[in-house]
Amino acid sequence: MKAIERFFIEVGPVWSALLATLFTWFVTALGASFVFFFKTLKRGVLDPMLGFTGGVMVAASFWSLLNPAIEMSEKMYPSMSWMPAAVGFFLGALFIYTLDKFTPHLHINFGVEESEGVKTKLHKTTLLILAITLHNIPEGLAVGVLFGAAAIGMENASVASAITLAIGIGIQNFPEGIAVAMPLRRHGVSRLRSFWYGQLSAIVEPIAGIIGAIAVIYMQPILPFALAFAAGAMIFVVVEEVIPETQRDKYTDRSVLGFIAGFLVMMVLDVALG
Repeated sequence: MKAIERFFIEVGPVWSALLATLFTWFVTALGASFVFFFKTLKRGVLDPMLGFTGGVMVAASFWSLLNPAIEMSEKMYPSMSWMPAAVGFFLGALFIYTLDKFTPHLHINFGVEESEGVKTKLHKTTLLILAITLHNIPEGLAVGVLFGAAAIGMENASVASAITLAIGIGIQNFPEGIAVAMPLRRHGVSRLRSFWYGQLSAIVEPIAGIIGAIAVIYMQPILPFALAFAAGAMIFVVVEEVIPETQRDKYTDRSVLGFIAGFLVMMVLDVALG
């Protein structure tokens, strides 16, 4: 782990954010590649996997983002230590809420008549891809912000914690890649196109990661706001999208256990490595 930390320190925060989010994209593509070997995935497997994804995101939101934002605020804004985390969290949720309202998209286990955002005649495949793309924006942003924070020497942020966050998001991106590609294949899309669209849904993560790293490097006072912003965005995605998708069939208990497992994995990673 120390050698990996030294490598990321040497290449700098922007390149670190890019490489880390390329890793999370690669794991998504690895999950999507399952479409070459299987045509369908039973809901009894898919729903717990989505639950696992939600658990990782919630744990990462607190342990890697919100808690450091609160600790930083106590030193940077001692008279209003609650304010940056609260405001950033709200703005992050509001940001995804706005995108959700105006971007046409369709959640994985929903029928086409349940598409959200502005009305459109876009194909169901496109709507599914847009939904997962929205999902991935806060993940890439979170990784970039944390690498940027570590680069400017913030006491409560480290390269190790940023790497840990990238590993955690990468782990939950694996079932996410499967969850995107499999439904497309089930709806008659070819294996190659299903894989292509599955991996494409995560390509926004490197872009968001670079933006996050650059933003906090050049605007240091916004750092606790930025960390909380990413946390709020991720929590909104979990509550509005991930959890409802796991509760539409008879495997709700399995999905909750998947959520608990994801939370535990991310918590252990953060405490042990971060």
